[in-house]
Amino acid sequence: MIATVRAPRWHQRLRRSLAHSLRVRLVALFLLLALAMTVTFLLGMQYVMSAGWRDAARPLLVDYVDRLASEIGTPPSVERAQAIVQRLPVTVRISGPVVNWRSHAENSDRDHRWRDSGAADDWHRTEPRLLERTLADGHRVQFGVIRPLSDDQPRMIAWLTLATLLILTALAYLRVRRLLRPLDDIRAGAQRFGRGEFATPIAVRHAIKPDELGELAATINTMGGDIQQMLDAKRALLLAISHELRSPLTRARLNTELLPETADIQPSRDALLRDLGMMRNLIADLLESERLASPHVHLQGEATDVTMLVTEVLASLPEGASVRQHIATDLPTLWLDRARIRLLLRNLLDNALWHSSGVALPPEITVIRVASGVRITVRDHGSGVPDEQLAHLAEPFYRGDAARERSTGGVGLGLYLCRLVALAHGGSFVIGNARPGLQVSVEMPDNSTE
Repeated sequence: MIATVRAPRWHQRLRRSLAHSLRVRLVALFLLLALAMTVTFLLGMQYVMSAGWRDAARPLLVDYVDRLASEIGTPPSVERAQAIVQRLPVTVRISGPVVNWRSHAENSDRDHRWRDSGAADDWHRTEPRLLERTLADGHRVQFGVIRPLSDDQPRMIAWLTLATLLILTALAYLRVRRLLRPLDDIRAGAQRFGRGEFATPIAVRHAIKPDELGELAATINTMGGDIQQMLDAKRALLLAISHELRSPLTRARLNTELLPETADIQPSRDALLRDLGMMRNLIADLLESERLASPHVHLQGEATDVTMLVTEVLASLPEGASVRQHIATDLPTLWLDRARIRLLLRNLLDNALWHSSGVALPPEITVIRVASGVRITVRDHGSGVPDEQLAHLAEPFYRGDAARERSTGGVGLGLYLCRLVALAHGGSFVIGNARPGLQVSVEMPDNSTE
């Protein structure tokens, strides 16, 4: 049964954006602030209007309606009512035992609909007789205000208000996005610095008069420059020491080889030659690792038959070394630095042979063609390593044993050099437990040229 992956719902995406996006949080804060200000303003204006109506406008309106009713007279005069309608934007309705008259008979319903909305509705709910007067002879006079707006205008105004609010929100988001754009540059720059790429600094926007984010970018650039200087100084010191050690080591090895091969000093002479050879190899590995770790590493690339190269390395192994081979026949010709790929293969095979000591099954090498190029996998059947140590195996000078005894392996540069060689060719380097044993996979891209 195939499990289907359900896409996150809109509220889950919104919650995730609010949790991780500073832009979304700032826009949401802007909207909440605008909503709070609007509600506060409307409530305040409503209170002011109600207080003003109660204290000032209502007495004036009552007095004005009384004056209009007295102007119509008792009994009510239709002529005077018509004069009022012509002079003012009002409607008049007279009903009673003698006179029954409307100023706007054909539009009466529409003209009085204002009573069903707005402040006038509040007036009629609380004071239904505010715009009505009963004359002494029993006639009732009702006044109304002709609506200055059509029925569609309030709806149109509401939509225009909503559209304006959305436009303001979009403008606020664009402005916030523009203000926080330096954060994207800072994040990208921090990722480059983490990869050791210090050549391209973080772009400082408004460099003439930078804001706080510009100052932060400039500070991180300064920190990156300081780190690069420290790394360059460390690399230069290591290279200088390695170069300076080569000459005395060569003289010491030469003097040791010139010692007479007598029975009493032969064991000491052989042990000294082995130690001098290890020191020579260590210095060579240090120099090579520093060259490969440099961002300006130069590879001596050439068209390489991978099958032939692997066969040559296997043939150069010490006598008695047994390695099972699984080499595909359809391997492409790759553009590789033969010397460094040979170093990679030799280190991987030496490491596998070392950890296969006392194990029934020999190590294996598998070379197959993949979509990206060629994958080389070297596996032993030893005891493997704890999972928590896998991420550190390709670090310089890392060894799983805390005592760092010579009998348990080298100094911890072999796998580090292999990783550097793979990355220098644009490939990948992956270490994992094969259970039993350790498995190292290297992929080399097919970037060959004619």
